[in-house]
Amino acid sequence: MQTAPPAAEPEPIALSALQHWQYCPRQCGLIHLEQVFDDNLHTLRGQAVHTKADLPGVDTAKGVRVERALPLWHDVLGLIGKADVVEFLAGGVPYPVEYKHGSRNKAADIAACDDLQLAGQALCLEAMTGKPVHEGALYYASSKRRRIVPITAQLRVDVAQTAKAVRHMLTSGQLPPPLAGAQAGRRCKGCSLQERCQPQATHASLIAARQSLFDPDA
Repeated sequence: MQTAPPAAEPEPIALSALQHWQYCPRQCGLIHLEQVFDDNLHTLRGQAVHTKADLPGVDTAKGVRVERALPLWHDVLGLIGKADVVEFLAGGVPYPVEYKHGSRNKAADIAACDDLQLAGQALCLEAMTGKPVHEGALYYASSKRRRIVPITAQLRVDVAQTAKAVRHMLTSGQLPPPLAGAQAGRRCKGCSLQERCQPQATHASLIAARQSLFDPDA
């Protein structure tokens, strides 16, 4: 009796793609599908914040082992990336800390993007170490304070579903449409890819295409 071959592992996607997709699927597509990226003040500040965290190294602070720029992966979910900082607590339990610029007093929907990326790191650490990761933290450079993020059951589901959505986009090769409505105004304003995205022009062309589809004389 022949046995079925083992299922192939999914093509890995970057952990950062989770945050990009949650912020805006089109932004995620421009970065991870079309491989384009532009800097603005926000991204340059973010790079400055990551300068030290991006240097691999191991320290000990108050008896806690701290690793910087630790490579991460999750074979089942097909995720790959690195953690800014991982603190190893009692019993070797990993505690991820992601560095962000700005203040921790972000709008809830923007903060959720950061939470998702941190949860992705937590799931990778669980798979790599076999230790449960119940929480992590986001460190915001401007306020120099942490925001604790419980790794909830919902966040775990969101990581898996977002990874699946990103992978489908990459496989299909289809760039998602721009965001619309009030949410788009705030997010597009802060996006370094706004000039490449051209959300207003893209929306106008999509509306024109729909009109011609249903009204050939339009």
